[in-house]
Amino acid sequence: MSRAEQELLSGIALTTFRLNGQLLELADGLAEPAGLTAAWWQVLGAVLPAPLPVAGIAREMGVTRQSVQRIADLLVARGLAEYADNPAHRRAKLVRPTEAGRAAIGQIAPGHAAAARRLARAMGVDELRTALDALHQLSKAIDAILA
Repeated sequence: MSRAEQELLSGIALTTFRLNGQLLELADGLAEPAGLTAAWWQVLGAVLPAPLPVAGIAREMGVTRQSVQRIADLLVARGLAEYADNPAHRRAKLVRPTEAGRAAIGQIAPGHAAAARRLARAMGVDELRTALDALHQLSKAIDAILA
């Protein structure tokens, strides 16, 4: 690997770490009025379309199963999610949001929309699309080299 390639990888990693921290700070601020954290929002958001087992949520989020299990247990204890039987696997219960969990996510929507508008104004919609495409390409490339 050339020095320039190493510097590119390091720059991407450091910028991504910073961006991750910034997005988590933004998400925590958006989620707080609904009584959620960014992590709780992320897990609830993963199961809004359809219930998933903890391992499936972890794969979707790119984190460990144990960290999702801890959050899922907290969400269930607070009545924001529940465990349901999984017809595909007797021991791996499905996580699904309760009505209270869906309502909490709904409380985030206005702040989320406002933040999205501010970001689009600051960067431009076309530039945001380009950035998203680049992030998808980068993620696919890293998946390929990890495989």
